[in-house]
Amino acid sequence: MPLLQDQDRYRLLRRLAENPGATQRELAQELGVSVGKVNYCLKALIGRGLLKINNFRASGNKRAYVYYLTPKGAEEKARVTVRFLRQKMTEYEILKKEIEELRGEARATERQGRPEAMIEGAQRR
Repeated sequence: MPLLQDQDRYRLLRRLAENPGATQRELAQELGVSVGKVNYCLKALIGRGLLKINNFRASGNKRAYVYYLTPKGAEEKARVTVRFLRQKMTEYEILKKEIEELRGEARATERQGRPEAMIEGAQRR
């Protein structure tokens, strides 16, 4: 079982690329997981050579870290981004089809003279 699903891995890697100084607590809140899970995943990503960690030497907070994507990490982020995009595109196409089916049902209901069954937004645009 993967440590994180593609969606969460994508969000974690993207967040770290955008803000290498994000705290584990911030990452956990954004992903909706525990700080312990974020810590575990970060260690695993570091172990796989996808992240490099540096301590803020000048910081008064010696527990302040910066996480950098390595070249291998940037490649993994690109792969995960493509997989995540494909997944979302598939979900979008399925949802689009479902919406069209629902619109058809709503139009049929409207033609039967039952306007109380109409829902807001189901009308043709």
